[in-house]
Parts: sequence; structure tokens; C-alpha cells
Amino acid sequence: MSLDYRDEELGPEGSQQFERPRPREVAFRPGPPYYAIIIIALYTCVFLAELARGIQPAILAAGFDKQAYLLQGEHWRLLTGTALHAGLLHIGLNSLAFYSFARPFEALANRAHLSIVFLLSAVGGSVLTLLLSPVGISIGASGGIVGIIGFLAVYSFKRRQFIAPEFRRNLVVNIGFILLYGFVLSGIVDNYAHIGGLVTGAVYALFAVPGDPHKDPREALPPIKVAGLLAIAAYAAVCGLSILTILQIV
Repeated sequence: MSLDYRDEELGPEGSQQFERPRPREVAFRPGPPYYAIIIIALYTCVFLAELARGIQPAILAAGFDKQAYLLQGEHWRLLTGTALHAGLLHIGLNSLAFYSFARPFEALANRAHLSIVFLLSAVGGSVLTLLLSPVGISIGASGGIVGIIGFLAVYSFKRRQFIAPEFRRNLVVNIGFILLYGFVLSGIVDNYAHIGGLVTGAVYALFAVPGDPHKDPREALPPIKVAGLLAIAAYAAVCGLSILTILQIV
């Protein structure tokens, strides 16, 4: 993956003026996505609790049972369902995808946005599947993860002068694959959760990513940084409630 950066320099002749920007491609090697690692660690702790009790009983206890939400007032399930997974393959693929997309995210934008986008997109995915498919049990963090992809897609178009075309194409291909995969396996994959998360992340990016090329998107105001920490804390509380519920402590 590469980014196209453009530099502005003073002209060598006559009065001082800027030359036409010249693209310069540089190596792009994002570092570890620390906020994503924290979130992965949190829902991995939940998965360990699932293994301790048994996957199916754990899903029945804390998964997003939409009928229990609607008829029994168990509204907390809308959140706890985002912390559970159906098995090693499920959590493994989700974590791999999350880590892979979070690396460029935390390099291109302030990492506070990552935790906010993840939490909002996870909720957005749960809300959409509740509205359009109000029967069954949904689990998994994929709504929040797809929201990260939606954010990056909007980012890559709003700041296209800094982003290599290959990066944009890869994002579009990934989004197409996720949606096609969800429709093909509609009886297994909750595609509405994916779509809800994708739209939520994209809408957030429309407001959060600056279109002005002179503004650094990696900068964030103190309230955004605080909101990012609060989003981490909120998801930690969700995971804690999931564990307590799965282990029948509450």
C-alpha cells in the first residue's frame, strides 16, 4: 500500500510563489493499531468465557436475541451481541480483518476515531438488523469492523490527492466482497449488520475527515480524544457485562 503525497515549494525565479504540486510516492508502513489491539483483547476475553461455559449456552445467554430484546425488554443484548463469536474461525477472521484495516486507519486518522467508529458502527449494525430482520440471534464484532472499512473508503475519496488509486480500489473490492459474501450466505451471515456498520462508518467519515488538504486528519480536538477513550471504556463495560452474563454471575 502506498500514499501519494504532494509537496509545495517556493519557486526559484521572480517573486515568491508556489510551484505546481508534484506527487511523490513514499513507502507506507503503519505501526501497530493500539486501540484495535485493545478492542480485540476485550472481545477475546469474552470468547474465553464462552469456551468456559460452552458456545451455544453462552450465545443464548448474551447474544443479540432480537425477540428477547423486543418482547422481554432485554435491551442490553443489542450491545453484548457485538462481543460474542460463534467459534475460533469466526473470531479469528474478524480479528485478522480488524487488525489489517485498523493499521492504515490509525496511521491516516487519529486513533480516537477508530474506537468511536467501531462502537457506533457495531450499534448501527445491530439496529439495522433489528429493524429489517427482527427474528433470530446475531453475534459478532463484524458490524464495527465493517464500519472501519466504510470510514476508510470515504477517507480515500475525500483525500484522494494523498491516497494511491490502488488503495481505493482495494477498499471498493473488499466492500463488494463483504456484501456478496453476506448475500450468498444470508442464512448464516447477518448481512444487515454489515450494511448498518458500513453506512455508519461512512457517514461518520463524511463529517470527521477534513476535505481541506491543508488540514491534518491525524490531529483531533481534545473532546474527540476523550470520546475515543470513553468509547474504549464503554466497550470494555459491554465485554464485562457479557462475561458476567455468560458465567451466570449476574
